[in-house]
Amino acid sequence: MSETRTIEVAANGLRFTALETGEGPLLLCLHGFPDDARTFKHQMAPLARAGFRVVAPFMRGYAPSEASDSGVYQTAALGRDVLGLIDALAAGGKATVFGHDWGAMATYAAAILGPDRIDRIITAAVPYGPRLATAFTQSYTQQKRSWYMFFFQTPLAEMAVPLNDFAFIRNLWKDWSPTWHFAEDDIAPVIETLGKPGVLEAAIGYYRSMLNPALQDPALLNDQMRIGLEPVEVPALYLHGADDNCVGLELAEDMETMFPAGLTSVIVDGAGHFVQLEKPQQVTEQVLRFLGK
Repeated sequence: MSETRTIEVAANGLRFTALETGEGPLLLCLHGFPDDARTFKHQMAPLARAGFRVVAPFMRGYAPSEASDSGVYQTAALGRDVLGLIDALAAGGKATVFGHDWGAMATYAAAILGPDRIDRIITAAVPYGPRLATAFTQSYTQQKRSWYMFFFQTPLAEMAVPLNDFAFIRNLWKDWSPTWHFAEDDIAPVIETLGKPGVLEAAIGYYRSMLNPALQDPALLNDQMRIGLEPVEVPALYLHGADDNCVGLELAEDMETMFPAGLTSVIVDGAGHFVQLEKPQQVTEQVLRFLGK
């Protein structure tokens, strides 16, 4: 059995640290918030046994990966990170990309900006398409779920989130996955990562970049305008927890219209936002089935 090792990769002007196991075609696993690369701990070994080189990077700003010097964390930059990682790791070849939460957003962005470098995508917990884009203005229910995004726009966030051993993060996990009684071993790595210098500020920066165009790179404007509007031209699997209290299941309705190359949608019963951790066997089986393994 392949061991998991730690590697460093230069991509898109940043140095990324990643977990790697297996040999074969590249399969990138991209984490979200509040999380880190270790969120795929249940999927990496089975995917490696199925014949993939599985690489799970710590996303930009999540130490030990480098942060953006300019504070840019918009989805276009994340998509460029993914394409840079594929170029560095696959030597001009292609990859399959599996993204959860912000990792899903990065996956969609990469598929829009570089469909020729992506075979297939698997995303979880954050859908793609117009329903998501309008939810923050038209859905009171989703506005309530997303209160933390608006709180993160204020300077109170950096003060409040770390208090009492990151109780804020623990409560988010409880709110987002109300039927999951997670163990300390599940959340401790996340608390460790967010406690490293600069990581919390970077993680909050993702949300500030999303809602404040002044924090976006003008050089990425054309790329940014495409994401969320253009269809995804690669085959896709989408996973969503039936009990997700972060992103409503209703926002994934009609997603198939944005996936002309085909979309398989799976509702994971008994799971909330962190489907890959809550129902690891079911998620792994769905991913392997989608990949023809």
